[in-house]
Amino acid sequence: MKIEWNPEKIEEKSFQIIRSELEKPLVNPEMEDVVLRVIHTTADFSYADIIHFNLPKDMQPQDVLKPGKKIYTDTRMALSGINKRKLKELEIEAYCLVDDPEVASLAKAQGRTRSALALEKAAADPDTSIFVFGNAPTALFRLCQLMEEGKANPDLIIGAPVGFVGAAESKEMLLEYDVPSISVQGRKGGSTVAAAIVNALLKRK
Repeated sequence: MKIEWNPEKIEEKSFQIIRSELEKPLVNPEMEDVVLRVIHTTADFSYADIIHFNLPKDMQPQDVLKPGKKIYTDTRMALSGINKRKLKELEIEAYCLVDDPEVASLAKAQGRTRSALALEKAAADPDTSIFVFGNAPTALFRLCQLMEEGKANPDLIIGAPVGFVGAAESKEMLLEYDVPSISVQGRKGGSTVAAAIVNALLKRK
């Protein structure tokens, strides 16, 4: 068996295999590239059924990726997985505050999670309009609360926290809000999945 080592050809071949092994048509075929990239990242075909697109009619989610905008991620891992070359090309900043000294100090003093407090600090920045969650349901819950209070109005939310406590519930809550979102329903997700979704959108630009 001849093995192809060219990265682009490997990815192209992988996507061909994924398409051939999908058992049924995608619910949102126009978002095929997003779904395929997540499956490519995880080797898990169940994502074809659990990625939910809550987008206004005719909205292209990549259109929110505008120069001067900021992307907030709930983990350093998600941040590290996002394509930095494309961010620089589009003049978009991505950042994470979970290890910010002020956030850490407040979390200890208030007995709250750093993830939720970091989210509050990011939401207070008017240039931060895209929020990416791969690990912290407490942060996604807090963003939902801020939207409820009229203190946050994101352009796009990518909700993919993983886990057994609050992860599924936070993503269900997200769907109650009239805000553009791409989410992974249920317990699955993770920082690599969240980054893969962002990268799929960046690749569209």
